[in-house]
Amino acid sequence: MKEEASVAGPMEGLARIPQDRIAVLIGRKGITRRALEEATNSKLHIDSKSGDVSVVWNEDFDPILRMKFPDVIRAIGRGMNPERALQLLKDGQHLRLFDMREYVGKNANQQRRIRSRLIGRNGRIRELIEEHSGAEIVIYGSTVVIIGDEEALPLASQAIERLLQGAEHSSVLKHLETERRKKRMASRSLESIDTHEDGGRFEALVPGLDAARRKRERRYKEAQVDPEDADAIDQMMELVEDESIGYEEE
Repeated sequence: MKEEASVAGPMEGLARIPQDRIAVLIGRKGITRRALEEATNSKLHIDSKSGDVSVVWNEDFDPILRMKFPDVIRAIGRGMNPERALQLLKDGQHLRLFDMREYVGKNANQQRRIRSRLIGRNGRIRELIEEHSGAEIVIYGSTVVIIGDEEALPLASQAIERLLQGAEHSSVLKHLETERRKKRMASRSLESIDTHEDGGRFEALVPGLDAARRKRERRYKEAQVDPEDADAIDQMMELVEDESIGYEEE
């Protein structure tokens, strides 16, 4: 039975989820549904027959959350834990879906075969992809769900797609590890650049620091003279304007 709207405003369709995921979307005593509504400032409406999920937005809703909310519902509908799916509402978290049928057709045996390749024995292949990429992967029916940030999502997506296309596990994992190493090295290079720039900003905050450093470098440079050059030695021994000699008795 379709629930009646209790909030004023137009109803907006979000997604359609499988029947066996409706109870997960609602949660025990409606706890998951309430958490979703509170996080988005909205009212959810779930058709228990069709699996259609709609929403009525309150007047002060966030337009960014409005764009992200359908992905949250899709992720839950395709096997993702609701708490994890809620992370999609945060900045920098994105969703990618793969349909196995687009690669192996509708044959159930072929889908089972490719699903086994993606999961691996005791789930090891999926775990390795998650570890190397930093993304989270859920395989539900014929769908592969990936959640991750702007760095993790492309890495995991590329690995999953290559496996769907028939690539060997060893090749995919080796490529994934190489890409992760490259990103780590690039990150360290950026940190090094930031540290150098921070030093420049520190000098700007301390008046006279840069001038003192240049004076020290000048003195050091002037101290490096040819011992056979009498004129250079005499010039070195002369005092500059800001130098003086003081005498005191011990």
